Parts: sequence; structure tokens; C-alpha cells
Amino acid sequence: MRIGLIGTGRIGAFHAGVLARHPEVESLIVADMDATRAARVAGAIGATAAPDDDALFDHALDAVVIASATASHAELIARAAAAGLPAFCEKPIALDVPGTLGALRAAEAAGTELQLGFMRRFDAGYAAAREAVRTGRLGRLHTVRAATSDPAPPPAAYLPLSGGLFRDCLVHDFDILRWVTGREVAEVYATGSDTGPAMFREAGDLDTAAAVLTLDDGTLATATATRCNGAGYDVRMELAGERDQIAVGLDDRTPLTSVEPSGPAAPVKPWPGFLERFAPAYEAELDAFVRLVRGEAPNPCDGREALEALRIAEACERSRREHRPVALDEIPSHSG
Repeated sequence: MRIGLIGTGRIGAFHAGVLARHPEVESLIVADMDATRAARVAGAIGATAAPDDDALFDHALDAVVIASATASHAELIARAAAAGLPAFCEKPIALDVPGTLGALRAAEAAGTELQLGFMRRFDAGYAAAREAVRTGRLGRLHTVRAATSDPAPPPAAYLPLSGGLFRDCLVHDFDILRWVTGREVAEVYATGSDTGPAMFREAGDLDTAAAVLTLDDGTLATATATRCNGAGYDVRMELAGERDQIAVGLDDRTPLTSVEPSGPAAPVKPWPGFLERFAPAYEAELDAFVRLVRGEAPNPCDGREALEALRIAEACERSRREHRPVALDEIPSHSG
């Protein structure tokens, strides 16, 4: 199999390494707006560097992996579709619903597969939580608590391009909430704070946010996020039912310290970032994509899943801005 990878930044370089090691990938061609960076990444893993995207598409590819800047995702999805190529794309498809719908229409019209990079679906903990909910182990689920806490802010230049904390960060929590519970979000009420580093205010973004989400069966969920969690990278989900309560992301590397006299000790080596915490999940999602391309497995996370997570993020942003509950029905799910 010959795969083209576009984007060799931090996550793109990681994906390149995973694909280069995959037994079913015979050759990997990489490209980036920074041709020097692409050449460096390719040289380190024995891949081929293309001078630009056009040259990459000139190769006889079997599939495309898109890990470039967010602003380029929709166009590259459409280009892969026009070439008849299945595509894997890092989230998001686009930063707004119209752009997302346009890319989805292109893939659907071409009849090509589009898999989205929501890696938490491939994490063992989240998979176990989904199984616990679906088998009834927890009984009636009444409360879900999700949290994503980054240890340090991203570069200031990234913020104006990110889409904001709800679309860029909490969108993972919104997707995994749907996947684990099997329910849809009916209504949200969200707020946020920009009292941290000045670069957030300058970008019109938030450094911390919280949302209360009501699911379509009445289950209540909270989702919080911050860019300023100095203790380490902390991603967790707690699910409470009438019979039992479980947690995802609670282990000896969780950056959380108990102040109880008999509580567990502080972690010796807390998680430093998302690549370390979710490395096995990133590898699993790309393996699933390879199997999808080979016709050996169905699409585990198609583009419509990204649309639904984005709609929740859009509803949260509207709620924060207008200081009111927002029903998901207010956010379009199709054009027209």
C-alpha cells in the first residue's frame, strides 16, 4: 500500500512514524508547506519527501492522511475525494458547519471513505467505559463528568487559527461523550474564562471553559477544559450510574494529588502531553484506517461524527456568547 501524508508538524511526524512501521504500508510519501521539514521527517523514517501537495498527489497513491493546518483540511478532503482516494483527516474537518458540510458532500459524492482522527475512541479505557454503559453494568446512567486539561498553553500564533477552546479542545470530549454513552446531546449551557495569559484575550479565546450538557435521555454531563494545568496533562471521564461508578484516565500517572492522610501519593511521572498519553490510541486509529483502505473493516469514525461534535461545540460557543441554554436543534446539521 502506498500512502501520502500531508503535514509533518508534531502530530503529522508522529503519524508518519507509525505508518512507516506498519507492515501493510509499502511506501510513504510526505509533504508539508515547509519542504525542509518534510524532507527531515522523511529522512528519519525512510519515507519519500514530495516538494509540495501537487507532487504528492502525482504519486500512485492508495490513500491520503491529512495532518496539515486546520484551514487546509476541507480543501484536501475534497481533493482526495476527487482523486478517488480514501482519506484519514485529523479533526476538525473545518472550523464551521458550512465548511464541514462542503467537505462531507465532496466525499459522499465521490463515494470515498473519510475517517476522522478522534483517537479517544481507540483508547482502552474509553472502550471499557463504553462496554460498561452498553452492557448495563452501571445501571441507569445519571451523571457523566469529562475533563481535558493541558499542562501549558499552545503558542500564541496558534490561538487565532484554532477555532477556540470549545472547537479545538473540548470537541474531543463532545465526541467521546456521544461514543461512550450512545446518546445525543439535546441542550448545552456553557461559560468560559480568559483571566489567564493575556494572549487568550488578545486572540478572543478562552483559557478555561465549562459546559453542562443534557443528553437526549435526560442524563446530565459536564465537560471542562483548561490550557493552564501546571500539574500535567489530565484527560478523564467519570460515569456514575445507579449500580456503579467508573473512571477513565485514572492511573498512577494522572496529575492529581490527594490531600487526604490516607490518600494515594502524588504521581512520580505525570503525563506530560497528548502524544504520550494517547500513543497506543493514535497507532490503533491508523491501523484501523489501513484496514479500512484494504476493505477489511468498516469505517470506525466517519466524517458525520465530526459534524455532530462540531455542532455541540458551536452550541457551547453560542451559549457562552449569549448567556443562555442552547438546544442542538438551533445548530444546522445540513445545508439549506
